[in-house]
Parts: sequence; structure tokens; C-alpha cells
Amino acid sequence: MFSPELRRGLGRLLALVLVVTAGLVVAGPARAATNLVQNPGVEQVDGNGFPVCWEKSGQGTNTSTIATTNDAHSGGKAMRITISAFTNGDRKAMMTENAQCAPRVSPGRQYDLSVWYKSTTAANAVTLFRHDTKLGWQYWLDPATLPATNAWTRKTVRTPPVPANTDQITWGVSIYNLGTLTTDDYELVDATAGQGVDACTDAIGCVKGKWQVMPYQSAVRGIHAVVLHNGKVLLVAGSGNDPKAFAAGTFKTAVYDPANGTFTNVATPVDLFCAGHVQLKDGRVLVMGGNKDYPTADGTVGYKGLKNSYIFDPATNKYTRTNDMLAGHWYPSATALGNGDVLSLGGLGEDSTGTTTTDYYSAAQNKWLPMDQTKQTWAWWGLYPAMVLMQDGRLFYTGSHTFGVGLPGGGASIYNYGSGAITDVPGLRRKDERDQSMSVLLPPAQAQRVWTVGGGNGDAGATAHGLTDLVDLKAANPRYTAGPVLPQGTLTGGVPQTGEQGKMYVSLVLLPDGTVFETGGALHNRADPVFEASVFNPNTNTIRAGMATDPVPRTYHSSAFLLPDGRVMAVGDNPGNGSFDTRISVYSPTYLFKGARPAITNVASTNWKYGTTQRITVNGAVTRASLIRPAAVTHSSDPNQRFVELPMTVRNGTTIDLNVTNNPNMAPAGWYMLFVHNAKGVPSVAKWVKLG
Repeated sequence: MFSPELRRGLGRLLALVLVVTAGLVVAGPARAATNLVQNPGVEQVDGNGFPVCWEKSGQGTNTSTIATTNDAHSGGKAMRITISAFTNGDRKAMMTENAQCAPRVSPGRQYDLSVWYKSTTAANAVTLFRHDTKLGWQYWLDPATLPATNAWTRKTVRTPPVPANTDQITWGVSIYNLGTLTTDDYELVDATAGQGVDACTDAIGCVKGKWQVMPYQSAVRGIHAVVLHNGKVLLVAGSGNDPKAFAAGTFKTAVYDPANGTFTNVATPVDLFCAGHVQLKDGRVLVMGGNKDYPTADGTVGYKGLKNSYIFDPATNKYTRTNDMLAGHWYPSATALGNGDVLSLGGLGEDSTGTTTTDYYSAAQNKWLPMDQTKQTWAWWGLYPAMVLMQDGRLFYTGSHTFGVGLPGGGASIYNYGSGAITDVPGLRRKDERDQSMSVLLPPAQAQRVWTVGGGNGDAGATAHGLTDLVDLKAANPRYTAGPVLPQGTLTGGVPQTGEQGKMYVSLVLLPDGTVFETGGALHNRADPVFEASVFNPNTNTIRAGMATDPVPRTYHSSAFLLPDGRVMAVGDNPGNGSFDTRISVYSPTYLFKGARPAITNVASTNWKYGTTQRITVNGAVTRASLIRPAAVTHSSDPNQRFVELPMTVRNGTTIDLNVTNNPNMAPAGWYMLFVHNAKGVPSVAKWVKLG
């Protein structure tokens, strides 16, 4: 366990990043609600003259004072912190971490907290800690920063749902640069007390959701899917895992419009089958690598990777070639970095051997950098290694990959591109059976938790397992711990399974209500489809079983992803006989059956900068706002998928200000789907905004 000072220090370091989390900030919590803060006006003091139920805190070697002052918002006292010489770290006054002083809370509920303040600097942040009944006191999050102001100003923010096993929280306001911060009249009230849920509009849909198979089929084999910022879906097949199409030079791409069911064919220059792809910050799609050749008939030479690279422009529906990569990549990773650049690792090279070359795309220069400008470790990362960008700019290799066994070590690791350091992350169970498992950065991205689900070993023919594992990347020494197993499902023909439901080719989709939809998969390599779907709640680490199942098998070369209207689209299935299912399925989650949807009626600006406040209008009460990065998914891999929560300030009922993170690593530049949802978890249709 960390010492209290170290934990608070970690909180301050994270506060240097504007961690924006779920939160309705209202003009003021309901006055009838009970204020859970002890000594909220800091009027009661102890024998040393410091407010009862408050304690001085912080870290670093700064010169500072923390004391009461008679310059109060109300009553006769307030708290004042002054940093007169700043080196690093912070200073803050926090509610005391004990049974008598720390406000009591309930898991799953949300709380409005507010404070009156004045400050000579904008280097302020609200900081929260939570008491875990199993682990003790833990840093939770910094939900908002406070701008400088000479006049008493009220800041109010709503917490995300309180995590499981949490019975108390403490909070205060930090200052982390030269200046003076004065605070008074703290308040914390239960924001969800008395909220009811409307009667379900569809008894089955409200419990399980519903699938619809479209009355038409995809124009191409949807092996790769990218949701574009115009609401359409880029479906890339290349040769579509068809050697005859490859020999004939028949390579396909189509743009699908979910609004009217139409397909627009796109001229495809090379075989982009099993390429990598990622959204650039301007909304274009960078596609890297692909298939240079299929294996020889005698099996002595395997697939070969292209080093070609292209950019797809949604405005023209055309591919434009970039310069070549340093090496061939078939099944490469593609991770967007905070500065808009892209890092690509792994895959097979032009000679069908594993690629150990790192390739780095400069967004500013619109090209792949030459060898003398690209840092190399010559490490082998496997095929489609899931590389998730962390808030400090490092990459987390989750252990999810395609084909073969796991890498040396615990199956997962943290990679620092700048220094070349690779640090093992232990604890991932069955690391050599994570072939086409899937990993996601859980909602909210600010929590820095990753969930890895299922997997098998296609090369060995091993039966897939249903294990899930969780890791907290904020921990001093991250390691995976066991999560809940996947619930039971059935195989083709309705054969029930017992125990955990094993599956590879699994799909995980971040939903706008802050949960994760899990669907699709198979029990064995390209065989035995599994019909099971569930919803994972990151706040409670629990799985809700029994969701409606896609009637179409979704095994090898299948994908599922979020549409801007809050539904989930699924494509693809490529069993071992070489056939391909081109049916399209769309899932309506349970929240779409729980009454009227809120709506974003106006977005003042669709061009958002980091660290800014953005104004929107809505048509009624909402409780959360979030940015969700659109999908770029293939082979159970979309390492750029993330859900970034936004604190909200309600100005006059329907006018809302949203605070945008100032850390590009938390939300890499690009187009995002902006959602709001109400107290029942019913989301709006998304509006598109461009961040960066």
C-alpha cells in the first residue's frame, strides 16, 4: 500500500492532466438534500486552530502555508493555501480520512460536490480519494480544474457512479503552482436520490436489447471496419481472404451508409487484406501494410506483408499513397499517439518472417519517418498486438494478439517509445491462449483500466476459454487481476455450454452509458460459433448475462462497433471452409427501450481545443457527457477505442458547458462522437466534434 502522502502525491501528478469524468455540474445541488460534508464552512477548529475534519496534505519541496483566514465566503472562517516558492508537486487541504469525518457514500450512486473559492492562479484542481473496503484508501480522480478568479465563485461537479466496495470518499482542492487559493462552504449531496426509471417501452428489449438482420447484404467482405466522421462505415476487404481474388487482382472496399443501406464502391490499389488502420486527427484514415502474397502450396512460405501505405479520404472516397513503411507489415498494430502521430509494430514482413521493425508516422510531415529518425528496439510484438496509449504517453501491450503464443514474460508489458524500455506486466492468465482475445481501455479513459477478454490458440487448436482479466495502469506496479468469467452461451444448434463460456474472435464495444457490450466469438479455430452476449459494468466489475444474441454467427474476421445513433453494428464471419457471411446485424441496447432519448440541440463549436470549455444545448435534464472515439476495428483489435468523460456545468437548465481534458494522451486528436445521457442511462444520438 502507498503511504497517504505518496497517494496524495500521485493524485497531484495526475491533476496536472485535466482528468475529466462523468459529471453534471448544476447551478447548485437541491437545497433539500443533506450535505454530507462534516464542518463544511470550516468554522470549527481544533486546538491548533485548524478546521476539524480537515488535514493539510501535498507533496513536493514547495514553500507554502495552509491556514484559516477571516476572508470568508460566509461565516467567519475560510481555508487559504499559499505557495510562495514552487518546485514540484502541490499543496491541498483534504477532508480527513477516518470514519467520523469522511462522507459516507453508496456504490453506484452519483454525488454533487461543490465549493466556493478564490484563486490567483488557474493551477487548481478538485481531487477525490475513495475508501475501498478491501484495499483501503485509494486515489480516485480529479474531476475538474478551477480557473483563476478574484471574486468568490462556486464550482460544482458530479462524480461518476461510485465504484464497487466504496463506502467513503474525501476531497479537497489542490493548488500546484505559485499563488493563493482560498476555499469555503463545501457541500456534497446525493444527486441520484429519488430518481426513478420510466416503465420499459418493450419488455424484451428493456431486458435483453434486440438484434435486427438487415434485409440486404454487404457489398464486400467486411474484414476491416472504420466508422467515419460523416457517420458512414468504411468496409475494407482487399482480396477478402480469397486467393483467387488475389490472383485476379480483385481488391475491394466499400463505404456503407447505415442511414439508407447503400454502398459506394471504392477503387482499392493493393491487397489491403489484414492491413492496419487508424484515424488521423483530420478524419482521414491511415492504412498501413497488407497482404503481399498468400502462402505457397507446400506451406514452406507463409503470408507476406506489404510495406505500402495509403490514406483514405472520406471527402473523396479515394485512397492516396504515402511513402512506404520501413518494413512489410501483415497484421500490424496501429496506435494514435497524443501528438497525432502513429506508431506501428509487429506483423509479418515481406519475407513472411516476423517484423521487428518499428514504424513511425509523422502527422505533421504526412509521412513515415526514415530509419535514422525512428527509434528501434528490434522487439517482436506478434501479430495485431493490442497497443493502448496510456495517459503518460507510454504504450500498454495488453497481451491480446492474433495467432501463436504470447510473448516472453507475463504476457503483457509497458513500452516506452522514447526510452525503448519494456517493462513486464504480470498476472495475465493463460497468456499463450490469447489468440483473438480482445482488450479495451474501460470507461472512463481517465480511470486507466484495461479489460482483456477470452482467447484461444488457433495454431494449437486449443479450446477457447472465457477468462477475463483487469489491470489498473495507474498503479505503481501494474499487474492483471482476475475478472468475472464470461457467462454461459450456446453453440450452433442450440447446444448449451457449461461453466465459463469460452470464446475467441470476441468483440467488445464501448457503449455511451459507460458499459461494455460483449458479443460474438467461437469455441475453436474458425469453428463452433458461440451465441452469447453480455454487458460489463466497469463501476462494479460485474457482467450482466443474457443479452440478446446476434442470430448470425460471428467468428473469424468478424467485428462489432458503435454507431453514432447508439446502436451496435456487426459484420463478417469467415469459417474454415473459406466461405464468408456478408449479412449485417444491428443491435439496439437495452437503453433504447427505456423511454424518450435526450437530444443535443446545438453545439456552439465543433472544433475543440484541449483544456477549453465548450458549450452545448440539450432538450432536457442529462447527467453525463462523453466523447467516444469512432471504431477502426479488425480481428478483435481496436486499441484506439476509448470513452472520455466530460464534466458539465448547467447554466440555465438546457445550456451546458463541458470541460475538455488538457492531456492529448487521454484523448488523442481527431473526430469524436459526443454523447449525453439522462439518469436512466438513455443516450442521445451523437454529435461529431473535432478535438485537437
